[in-house]
Amino acid sequence: MFSLFKKNKSKTDWRGGLSMLHTDMHSHLLPGIDDGAPDVETSIYLIKGMMELGYQKLITTPHIYPDLYPNNRSTILNAHKLLTDQLQQENINIEIRPAAEYFIDEIFSSRLEKGEELLAIKDNMVLIEISFVSPPRELNHVIFDMVTGGYQPIVAHPERYNYYHHQKDIYEQFKHQGCLLQVNMLSLLGYYGKQVQDTAIYLAKNGMIDFVGTDLHHGRHLAELQTSQMIEAVQDLLGNCTLLNSTL
Repeated sequence: MFSLFKKNKSKTDWRGGLSMLHTDMHSHLLPGIDDGAPDVETSIYLIKGMMELGYQKLITTPHIYPDLYPNNRSTILNAHKLLTDQLQQENINIEIRPAAEYFIDEIFSSRLEKGEELLAIKDNMVLIEISFVSPPRELNHVIFDMVTGGYQPIVAHPERYNYYHHQKDIYEQFKHQGCLLQVNMLSLLGYYGKQVQDTAIYLAKNGMIDFVGTDLHHGRHLAELQTSQMIEAVQDLLGNCTLLNSTL
């Protein structure tokens, strides 16, 4: 049994326990522009909690999802400035970098065709998500266009797309297409359900995880992250996967 997911009853202190990751590269901390922090006060509360966990850099990735969250470079950078100004006023010293989580649809394809500059995680790395209902028909074409256009796609939480749970060769396919894979830390302990957890285990066992992200939206997520079981799970994961968080 993969030890990562055993419930350890030790009293390991979670404070600072994720410092080895250095950077969280998937979060919804910018105030008031998606389903994450609704205001600056909540953003600050969540950021302080992340700092207690040991993070030294936070890459915020608000949704760009036209039907629900029609964000763009301007809305994201404005929210980022609002947040960083408040952090400075409160003498909270942590690097916050703006990026985005792009929903794959026809509008995203149009962005690529027009050569629109995307908000990257770092350099050419761009976080993408797909529908939870069914994979978009144009997904392979979009990935091809991203790679040939100089971007490296990072597939957000592939373990959460239920329709892939019985098609595990898809994860190898993503890799062959030039994608990196980002798993949600809360998936490791079953927060999203057993099938999602089982898929996270599969990806971990096979050394396929490139990044772990909090996908932090609210205080309930933060409370789950602030447990000794979560810290121990990530420490085990580091022994099986070459995580790239600290390179960002």
